[in-house]
Amino acid sequence: MLILTMPTDLAELGLEHFIQWMGELGQRRAYFMYQGPESGLVASHPELQALAEQLRSLRDFREHEAIFLEVGPETKTLQSAFIHKSRRGQAAGGVRHWPYHTLEELLRDGLRLSLGMGRKSALAGLWWGGGKGVIAQKPGAELKDTGYRRALYREYGSFITSLRGCYVTAEDAGTRPEDMAEIFRTTRFVTCIPPEFGGSGNPSVATATGVVCAMEAALDFLGLSSLQGKRICVQGLGNVGSSLIQQLMEKGVGEVLATDISPSRTESARVRFSKLPVDIRLVDEEDVDLFREPCDILSPNALGGVLNPQTIPFIQAKIVCGGANNQLLEDDRDANALATRNIVYVPDFVANRMGIVRCANEQYGTLPADPAIQRHFDETWENSVHVVTHRILEHAQRQNTTPTHAANALADALSEELHPIWGHRSRTILDSLMADRWHLLG
Repeated sequence: MLILTMPTDLAELGLEHFIQWMGELGQRRAYFMYQGPESGLVASHPELQALAEQLRSLRDFREHEAIFLEVGPETKTLQSAFIHKSRRGQAAGGVRHWPYHTLEELLRDGLRLSLGMGRKSALAGLWWGGGKGVIAQKPGAELKDTGYRRALYREYGSFITSLRGCYVTAEDAGTRPEDMAEIFRTTRFVTCIPPEFGGSGNPSVATATGVVCAMEAALDFLGLSSLQGKRICVQGLGNVGSSLIQQLMEKGVGEVLATDISPSRTESARVRFSKLPVDIRLVDEEDVDLFREPCDILSPNALGGVLNPQTIPFIQAKIVCGGANNQLLEDDRDANALATRNIVYVPDFVANRMGIVRCANEQYGTLPADPAIQRHFDETWENSVHVVTHRILEHAQRQNTTPTHAANALADALSEELHPIWGHRSRTILDSLMADRWHLLG
């Protein structure tokens, strides 16, 4: 049988080509495992080693411990798990179900997101490492078909089980609590499962509350008093964005301008906030008008990369603080651009920690108004959102650097700490998967 030639350029490798190549090879699994500076990034298949070298050269690769890929046996979707650092504990982070055109797009997203999750957990004081799941949305898939979603997420759960616990998944963009319930049917390594199964459910409200705390800390740092009377621009009307608006109104903000690309979400928000000073607008994906609006705080709550050379020059806000992951398209360049314009940027993984905080430790049981969660909203606890935000902004000011650089440095130092009980157990699990030839067991 003629096997498709594997492209040597990662940027040109389409997902369908990769899936077809795996199928013709008679295999469903592949991995890239980092073995240190000397051995580098090792691929499961010799044919993938050239791609491993390109992957290692990407700016988003930060000595990630492992990347696992699997083609779903029934749905034929490409599923993945990314592990950045697991010294603080198992890699933890939600699974994103999103469309990608090339393997490089998927890999870069997973690399950035898993790095951010590790930094987020470290700054939140959680004993978890950095991880992320990514499922490539299949073109033409019936995403509203209950049967298809059940099959897809049960497949993903089985995939996670095969990794022996080095990665724990959760809810993220493109997924919902009922999807976590399906994953839970085939693995124990999942959080954010519905309350009826003993989980914490959707973490969006807690995430929004954390963003509000970060906003208040940034205002306090600038000596701008409270949120009362302020004008806030909110990008994204998903679960986090909508909850954020509700909480901002309860804080007495003067006005909210919010945008979204979804007609259904904008219409729902118009109905929900019809009697409040909230202006809801439907926009297209290229719209940058929101960034031109004069306001006290600009809050990105959609997808990443929205702070870039095309948007930053137009921002009319004093503060940027939101719940979206990876808001800066390029960390150093775009963080410096914001600082040059005297715009205070609260790094996303500082502001949006509460999603992982609320669900990461749900295996230890749940409590109403759980003190282990509520303390993150307390302005007096040394590791709360408010205190950590203030600490990072003050550090950046003293060191004449950006908040992003200050937050990264602090988080990366914390990420080197070993789990107080289990040490670097996940590294041992990764070594066992490699030794047992995980890629041939599927």
